Formats: sequence, C-alpha cells, structure tokens
Amino acid sequence: MDTRQADVAVIGAGTAGLTAFHAAREAGADTVLIEGGVYGTTCARVGCMPSKLLIAAADAAHAVGRAPGFGIHTDGALRIDGHEVMGRVRRERDRFIDFVLRDIEEIGESHRLYGPARFAGDHELVIGERTALTAKSIVVATGAVATRPEAFRTLGDRLITSDDVFDWHHLPAAVAVVGPGIVGLELGQALHRLGVRVVVYGHGGRVGPIGDPQVAAYALATFREEFPLEPDANLGPMERHGERVAIRRAGRPGPGDAEYFDYVLAATGRVPNLERLDLAKTTLSLDAKGVPAYDPATTRAINLRGDSAIFLAGDADNHIPLLHEALDEGRIAGTNAARLARGDAIEAGHRRAPMAVVFTDPQIAIVGGGFRRLKAGTFVTGRASFEDQGRARILLRNSGLLHVYADLDSGRFLGAEMLAPDAEHLAHLLAWALQNQMTIAQMLAMPFYHPVIEEGVRTALHDAKAKLRAAHAPLGKAA
Repeated sequence: MDTRQADVAVIGAGTAGLTAFHAAREAGADTVLIEGGVYGTTCARVGCMPSKLLIAAADAAHAVGRAPGFGIHTDGALRIDGHEVMGRVRRERDRFIDFVLRDIEEIGESHRLYGPARFAGDHELVIGERTALTAKSIVVATGAVATRPEAFRTLGDRLITSDDVFDWHHLPAAVAVVGPGIVGLELGQALHRLGVRVVVYGHGGRVGPIGDPQVAAYALATFREEFPLEPDANLGPMERHGERVAIRRAGRPGPGDAEYFDYVLAATGRVPNLERLDLAKTTLSLDAKGVPAYDPATTRAINLRGDSAIFLAGDADNHIPLLHEALDEGRIAGTNAARLARGDAIEAGHRRAPMAVVFTDPQIAIVGGGFRRLKAGTFVTGRASFEDQGRARILLRNSGLLHVYADLDSGRFLGAEMLAPDAEHLAHLLAWALQNQMTIAQMLAMPFYHPVIEEGVRTALHDAKAKLRAAHAPLGKAA
C-alpha cells in the first residue's frame, strides 16, 4: 500500500470541500483533496441549479396562463413539450457541472486523490485499497444524500428522489410528492405547472420551513388554490401496480379509494453522507445516527479529549444545508485546519446573518433564526399584505404576507418570515439589515422607490414601529 503525508486532507470535492481546500492552501498548508464519487457539486448536479432550470420552465408556462389577465390572448391551447423542457434542464445542468470540473482540473494531480476514504484513526485515512494517508488535520466535506424511507422500498424504480428527476427525458403523467418541505414544494409546484398531475403529501402540518403560524396558514391556502397540498395526510401503505403506484388513505382499504401515480417522489430530506467513513475508529463524539458533534463557530468536531483535529463543513455537519453556508463553513474549516496543522490556535469564523429562500411562486423566505426561535413576549410583529400592494397588483402577482419581527426593548430588527412575490430580493435587504444590527427606525430611514415590491417591506416596518410605540419601547436613533 502506498503511504503519503499531508498537513491537511479534505474529504469531498463539493462546494464546501473545494472552498476548504483552497482556504487551507492559501494559509500555506500542504493540502490533499480526496473524492470518492463523481466530481461536481450537489448544487450543480442535483440541487439548486437544475431545480431552478425546471422552475424557470414552469414559470414560463404559468406566465402564458396569466397573460389573459392583461388582455393578452394566445391562439389555441398551451402546449408543453416535456422532452424539450427536460432537454434544456439536462444541457444547462451539464454546463454548470463543466464549470466545476474545470476548477477541479486546475488543481494539480499531486494534490488530488481519487477513491472512497475511510478513517483508520484520528489522523489516518485509507483511500480505496491502495493509499494510506496521514494528515495533521482533516476536513470532512462529504455532503449529504437524499433519504429513501424504508417503508417505500417496495416501490422499486417507481420511488425516486430529487436526484433522479433531472435525468428524465420526458415528463410523467402523475407524481405523488411525499414531503412538503423546500424540495417538495419547489418540484411539486413546478411539475404541476408543466402539466404533470401532482399531489403533495406531508405529515405533521408543516409547510416548507415556515414557523410563523399566520404565514404558514396563508401559504397553505395560497398553494392549495393551485395544486393539491395535504401537509398532514394520513397515508396507508403504498403498493406497486405494474408501472404505477397506488396510494390509499389509512383506514380506506377499498379499491376505489386509491390514487394512482407514475412515481412517488420522496422529498423527505437529506442526511449527512458519513456512513462509509468509519468514524467509529476516531475519538469523535457521535450521536445515535453516527453524526459527530461539532462547534459551528470553528467547525471543529468534538471529542472527549478536546483535541480533535477533524473539522466538518457543508451538508456533512447536518447544520444549515445551503450553498452560501457551505462556502462559509468550507472557508472556516480549511483555514482552521491549516492553523492547527502548523500548531496555531483555531479561531471562530465570520458567520453571516441566516437567510433561506424557497423558489415557489410566491416565494418563501426566512431571515434570521425564524419565528420558532423568538421568545414570546419579547418582540412585536410588523405585518404587510401584498394583496393590495401597488407593484404586486400591477404585475398580477398580488398574493403574499410579510411578517417582520422587532425586539420589544431595543427596537432592533430580529428577522422575518414571508410568502411574497420576489421574496428572494426582499430577504437580501432584510438579511443585510439584520447583519448590521439595525433598528426599525434605522431601516425606515433607508430609501424606498415607488412603485416597487420592496414598498411592502416599508409597510411592515411602519406597522412594527407603531406597535413598538404602543408598547412604549424605544425605537433607536435613525442613522
């Protein structure tokens, strides 16, 4: 077996892994990048980019359907060519993957190892069956994998995840989506708009990442006007019937009660891809699912001795599975791994204000820790509806509800939850305000143009300001 040594080893060549590799190299560490699967990030292959390509096609189809509201009519029925739709999705996806592969190729072969990695100790890795690597510190950036619930395994190839959708060459006739989270809502609505019969099923009543009960109720009612969404469906066992799947409600065994679908799309989340790493051979503290405990500030994994030289980054840490978070964690992990390798103290890295966007229509956005993390009685809620908002009505997109949260004592902005047109842009403005620790008064001192969707933010801020005054809370000084 070949033996090798390095200052830093990075396992995984996705977004977090590549960022960690470059950060460690820039910090002067002799760094090796290890990949055991296909090159190309989750975002480029099966995540944000191909899903947005599918959503873009769906939005184009929906815009044609909305045109008569402006007095614009097309001759004949709308025709959606599923083969052409999926052809563009695959072509553009592959183009994004090529960009990533070019970055990989620019890394010299002496700094790359290919093969599955597993731990043989805190500092020892075995790559494939031919290479043993000893590293002073190790970054685990192996990403996450889509879950396939055990109860669905009997469906065979009729059970799919989002990883499978983007390899389709044609659109199916009917798809059952199990899981109304981010992926389930995005793909469910997109497929519906592209002419696929879709039902989205859930358990427990959640609608995407929304925690605010009023925003969640508004979102549920809005989506239900367009496609079937049952966030707390009581499903019975699923059965495969030839090339279709029969889904029945629990307690309704009659053959006439079944709904039939070509596929069941399991949108039940992703789990850290750690199973083959043999982490049990390290001194790390693992939970019941084999995921190490770690410090989000430094990305250092935790062991009982307090001297771990292993860092986690990206989806592998099961923390916040978003690309911009993976970039930050990769940078922090790579930099700290290099520091530790040369004997320096590690440091807490810069973390940005939390922000998440769901690319439904209207879009969902969460800024800050979300409603669930707020303590009752310590904040006020500013509200804005988009039903009568000027720009939204002009665009025939006048549906949505925005809630902003402000600290009762200081008047400082704490975050927001919304279902809104162009929520991706509103979320950025609000995340910048949150990161700068602005008060409601300071935010209202910022410019707002007319007529724009962003005026909805001003409406919500004015509502929060009025509620703070009513509660005799200070508003803070405008900048």
